[in-house]
Amino acid sequence: MGICDAVAVAKILNATLVIPYLEVNPVWRDASYFSDIFDVDHFIDVLKDDISIVKELPSDFAWSTREYYATAIRATRIKTAPVHASANWYLENVSPILEMYGIAAISPFSHRLAFDNLPMDIQRLRCKVNFQALAFVPHVRALGDALVNRLRYPSDTRSALGTNNLRETTDANDKRQAGKFVVLHLRFDKDMAAHSACDFGGGKAEKLALAKYRQTIWQGRVLNSQFTDEELRNQGRCPLTPEEIGLLLAALGFDNNTRLYLASHKVYGGEARISTLRALFPLMEDKKSLASWEERAQIQGKASLLAAVDYYVSMHSDIFISASPGNMHNAMVGHRTFNNLKTIRPNMALMGQLFQNKSISWSEFQQSVIEGHQNRQGEIRFRKPKQSIYTYPAPDCMCQA
Repeated sequence: MGICDAVAVAKILNATLVIPYLEVNPVWRDASYFSDIFDVDHFIDVLKDDISIVKELPSDFAWSTREYYATAIRATRIKTAPVHASANWYLENVSPILEMYGIAAISPFSHRLAFDNLPMDIQRLRCKVNFQALAFVPHVRALGDALVNRLRYPSDTRSALGTNNLRETTDANDKRQAGKFVVLHLRFDKDMAAHSACDFGGGKAEKLALAKYRQTIWQGRVLNSQFTDEELRNQGRCPLTPEEIGLLLAALGFDNNTRLYLASHKVYGGEARISTLRALFPLMEDKKSLASWEERAQIQGKASLLAAVDYYVSMHSDIFISASPGNMHNAMVGHRTFNNLKTIRPNMALMGQLFQNKSISWSEFQQSVIEGHQNRQGEIRFRKPKQSIYTYPAPDCMCQA
């Protein structure tokens, strides 16, 4: 989303964009470059009529590096961009620096462009970047295609990743009926569990461990910790556990014949934590179960590439559902809306309240879940003021004036 905004800001400023540097996330610790994840040539080609893009800085500006900005205050670095800044803010504050020095580096940049009161051509450019220009590198797409193929045709022998093998398998499958599958984005890692400040039933030891981790990563900047667990669940602020999302799926009518693909990084609690979910959905698969170590070699240990494969598979699924809102969920909701694909959005507040009712019967639970999700299963929602264009692409990106 930051990349899309960078293209938009370059357009507003009539400036050339250098392929962006990606920040190293303190949790995932992935130092992947833009070119490790996205197809750079495709990115430049799709946007060539909109803005000028270069892969690296010209030699005259080679001094403008991360290290250069890390050692002192520099006149060419803008650190003051407010959250959701207007187009005028960039014209008034960044254009003079560009004119004086020929270059400007904006960091931090996440969420630094407003979603409202922008020209329609800028809005549509953001969508063009998000839905057309950002394509994953070929090896990610190849692995993603292989995983999708194996989910749709589970009886096939899982051949090694090679162009000829994949082509032959695809040709054979073209003559057969493809099966359907659901992607579950299980957002239940240690980072999410700690940030939520919720109680997940692990007792005093778990509470202390998560509190320590929370303090280390966020230095106490977790406002949710001011609320009780009951308050957090009533407000829908607790991520659904693997057990809870399994019960939600079952209540919605998914059964043990459902082919489920698990999109997730490291599940907090490991395999023991997802054993109940696996018992409910024995046909559950993930990257490791569908692809060999050799096939996954290029993405091993790289959180961004692992997420890219999951994103690719998610975009090719019949239904996508996330265990709780977040960046992946928001991006997927928008992308699948743009492509008219079905996405189930859990009613977090309702589920939090239902799971606290220890006396509710299964039939009552199921009825409440079905009623609470009647309008949360793929219906297009128009963007409201201040909402993200990437989560709600209608009407800005999908309706012609």
